[in-house]
Amino acid sequence: MLKAVLFDMDGVIVDSEPLHRKAYYKMFADYGLEVTDSLYESFTGQATLPICIRLCDAFSLNVTPQELVTVKRRHFKKLFEEDNALELIDGVLDRIQEYHRNGLTLVLASSASLPNINRIFKRFDLDRYFVGKLSGADLAASKPHPEIFIKAAQTAGFSTLECMVIEDSTNGIKAAHAAGIFCVAYKSVHSHNQDYQLADYLIHDFKAIAFDRIPDFFPNV
Repeated sequence: MLKAVLFDMDGVIVDSEPLHRKAYYKMFADYGLEVTDSLYESFTGQATLPICIRLCDAFSLNVTPQELVTVKRRHFKKLFEEDNALELIDGVLDRIQEYHRNGLTLVLASSASLPNINRIFKRFDLDRYFVGKLSGADLAASKPHPEIFIKAAQTAGFSTLECMVIEDSTNGIKAAHAAGIFCVAYKSVHSHNQDYQLADYLIHDFKAIAFDRIPDFFPNV
């Protein structure tokens, strides 16, 4: 029986990927980095520090990964403050409120930094629905490592078999699979070239996982 839902944030709760992309490409321009679309798409679902470590290695940069992280986050913060068009993903608030109303425990498990998570949650008044928020930036390993979802299940207080992950990226889906947690993959218009093969259930619309439909796809435990 489903007891808890573990949400990714970027591309699942909020349509922030366009802002992240702009922030990354501003940082790339600052350092003269020519990042291909395929390389950028491989970053989806990972925390900023591991991405910047990869950039330093790939381009043999004479700066620290943490410096790149700082520059990228500065660009994102400025864009976040100036972009009034930032919106929640269509239909996700209905599911969050419905799950909460029906007694499911909700935990956020995002690769975003905690300051970015808190900005999103404050803007859209989401804290009331979630019992915990985990940032991959604060953990030893980033998605596709399963650590964040294992800890999210522990935060929820239920076994991994009683939890469900909602993800939109290859790395996030791999992390959920490695954690042994049922994974719903949301095929986002902003998550290009992602691999959904390891997902247990694929959706294009959050109506497909309405509370009363859960028995149709979630395994009985």
